[in-house]
Amino acid sequence: MNPSSSPRTMSIAGRSIGPGCAPFVIAEIGVNHDGDMASARELVRAAKLAGADAAKFQMFDATMLMSLDAVLATYQRDRGARDPRELLRGLQLTPECLGELADECVKVGLMPMVTVFSLPLVDRARTQAWKAFKMASPDIVNLPLLRAISALGRPMVVSTGAATREEVARAAQWLAPQQDLAFLQCTSSYPTRDDCAAIGGMHEIASLTGRIVGYSDHTASIDTGAIAVAAGASILEKHLTYDREAKGPDHAASLDPRQFAAYVQLARRAARMVGGATKELQDVERDVRRVSRQSLVAVRDLPSGHVVTPADLEVKRPGTGVCASRFDEVVGRRLARSVAADRVLDEADIAWPVAAETSL
Repeated sequence: MNPSSSPRTMSIAGRSIGPGCAPFVIAEIGVNHDGDMASARELVRAAKLAGADAAKFQMFDATMLMSLDAVLATYQRDRGARDPRELLRGLQLTPECLGELADECVKVGLMPMVTVFSLPLVDRARTQAWKAFKMASPDIVNLPLLRAISALGRPMVVSTGAATREEVARAAQWLAPQQDLAFLQCTSSYPTRDDCAAIGGMHEIASLTGRIVGYSDHTASIDTGAIAVAAGASILEKHLTYDREAKGPDHAASLDPRQFAAYVQLARRAARMVGGATKELQDVERDVRRVSRQSLVAVRDLPSGHVVTPADLEVKRPGTGVCASRFDEVVGRRLARSVAADRVLDEADIAWPVAAETSL
């Protein structure tokens, strides 16, 4: 990303997130618990063991969320669903159960996050231990819900799947007062093909919003997060499941615990390899720099007092003498002492002009 337009950092429960920080990895448990608390608790433990920073759940009520005109997505029908409300009723947990899972995350050392899908549930979530709120992609246009979640004063992460650039910019404007805010590039396709991953969309999102950006990953690969980090992602969200072959809408676009652990390791390695956003001389380079950089070298024996000409100089290793970049600066100077042929010129070999003293 363009360093001049780098967004500011944000924080979730004291954890700094942004350029130069390790990627913040969210294990999206979502509905992969299949409506079962024991499975949900097991996935919390798996997320912790895999190295995630946060675990995220979904708080919804099928009747609140879906009208009688609701329809299934193709990928949901392909996995055997017949009725959208029936599908969600089998996957939902009560707000009370979700509150218990938030406490469980805190207990094991994960940051609990939740996506709230309906306004009447916001007040329930407000009283629970959620450290941050994640807005689902469809709700990037849901002004009442965005406004209500922002009013809670906790960090927000907003997904942008299936959104236009105009919708992203408008949501950023709506949420302008929000202090800790990030937007995630996302492709709303489950699972997402490589040619539709569109990781580079993060760059435009950063430009449109001026906020931290990341990637909500619906691909089936373990290396996508690392690629996204290399492209500038500060946050990664990835579905975690107990079994990718399990029946349910999101399992196929998820990773199992072993794969998720590899995903996290690859992403963190990518962050280490990317490093900071500045070009600097590193300590590990200094030895090679010293021996492989080139200095000005005397072509022949040069006596003290000699006025140096271009023909007197050549450029050779090592870089321990007067740097080759100072060729024009040295030509025309007198030598303060003699220099033997094929030896590098030292600073002390040149009769540099004495700086005039400033009168008081």
